[in-house]
Amino acid sequence: MFWRRKKDEEAPAEPTEVEADEPAVESAEPEPEPAAVEPEAQPESVAAPEPPAPAEAEQPAPRPGALWGPGIGPPPPEVAAAFDLGLARTRGALVGRLRSVFRGDQTDWDEVEETLIAADVGAALSMEVVERARKRRDEDPETDVRSELQALLVDRAPGWEPQSAAGGGPAIVLVVGVNGTGKTTTIGKLAARYKAEGHRVLLAAGDTFRAAAIDQLRVWADRAGVEIVAHKPDADPGAVVYDALDAAIARGADIVIADTAGRLHTKSNLMDELSKIRRIIDKRLPGAAPETLFVIDATTGQNGLAQAKAFNDAVGLTGVVLTKLDSTAKGGIVFAIEHELEVPVRFVGVGEKIDDLLPFDPEAFVNALFGEV
Repeated sequence: MFWRRKKDEEAPAEPTEVEADEPAVESAEPEPEPAAVEPEAQPESVAAPEPPAPAEAEQPAPRPGALWGPGIGPPPPEVAAAFDLGLARTRGALVGRLRSVFRGDQTDWDEVEETLIAADVGAALSMEVVERARKRRDEDPETDVRSELQALLVDRAPGWEPQSAAGGGPAIVLVVGVNGTGKTTTIGKLAARYKAEGHRVLLAAGDTFRAAAIDQLRVWADRAGVEIVAHKPDADPGAVVYDALDAAIARGADIVIADTAGRLHTKSNLMDELSKIRRIIDKRLPGAAPETLFVIDATTGQNGLAQAKAFNDAVGLTGVVLTKLDSTAKGGIVFAIEHELEVPVRFVGVGEKIDDLLPFDPEAFVNALFGEV
């Protein structure tokens, strides 16, 4: 063996037994440099291979021109703060009064019920909330009432947005409601929001019965920086929507938002017009799943809820937009809407600015409502 070199030089060479798997070494030959010899690998000294690092979840790429959304992040803090400010009046009237009732040793549940009714939760629903809250006794009366109110809000998938039509066609949003609720303004703010998220948006001026509605929508299209398809006043609304879909497909638009004539639910001819528009969408984009959003003025309270019920029965609503929430102390109407219609509130308007239309988050809503008064 090579390590015996010096010992072999000092003593007379004796016959050595060479293992069968090693070559014999003559002492007269110079020993190679140790670095040139690779030691025989020992199986037990081989380290086990390290497990591969877990693959990181692939982040979605941001849309071109997006200010927030996938791959970028949530809206800036000042936008989120607007939600809290928009509930200031309701928070003071509802939660402030409730907390004054809860301060004593004994809770006056009749006054709790009156407070909920005053906030437009509704008489029958307020009675149910109080009855269930009294039975809970989990922590304290405020927590019990808060839990019961939150349970009225319908479940929804996070990150909702209108779905594109089959085959890559644009998503379609029909906006319906009564004149004076902020319907056209809501469309302009929706367009601005989707544009900020990087979508290409096209508006359809389907409210042809009111000439001012077309001009108003043109102004909002300019403010939001989006395209619009419009015909002359008194034109067929179905034709406007059909042409808007054609234009959206040709231009590669992602979302079409269609205005419709403001109408009372008692006007059967106008309600039939909505059904006709739905049939035209099905004909032009088979398999499309248009969203139908009903706009409610929060200051109208239970009257607005009655209108929403009629529209839901007639055309089938998929969501609600609650405007002017910052102008009322009766924000409890949110609980009544979701419980009675079983339709989610998708957006709430909390101001006059173009970015004051915010996505409705049930948990954030309840947290802001029961925040510091």
